[in-house]
Amino acid sequence: MKSEIAEFVERGASHITPSNMQKLLHQMPLLKAEFTQIDEPTLPHLVDQLEFLADAVEDAAEGSYTLLPYYALAAASFALVYAHEANDIIPDSVAGFGHLDDSAVVRYVLMRYDADFQIYAASRKLNWKKITTAA
Repeated sequence: MKSEIAEFVERGASHITPSNMQKLLHQMPLLKAEFTQIDEPTLPHLVDQLEFLADAVEDAAEGSYTLLPYYALAAASFALVYAHEANDIIPDSVAGFGHLDDSAVVRYVLMRYDADFQIYAASRKLNWKKITTAA
């Protein structure tokens, strides 16, 4: 039986189209800047995880990294779009709790597509354990 978060992410990722991905790529500089402003002491690694997913999406969508399967790319894209939304399951304005849902979505994507993202991290000489064990 799948968890609710798994079903939520997979349903959201199933709606990511190449057209959505192009729009996301155009917004990426803004999203990356926005993510650096997240100040959630209880989730100290969320920003790094979002930046990792953003880099993976950019590299895959622009063709500089071709080994990321589309389903992992779509899930990462959904996680980025979801984290950008201020009024999601838990509104980001709720102090101390506003990014818990964002973190749950990001963590699910990182864990679900662990092998794919681990290969990407290695190709970019990134410490995968630092990205994931901090989750």
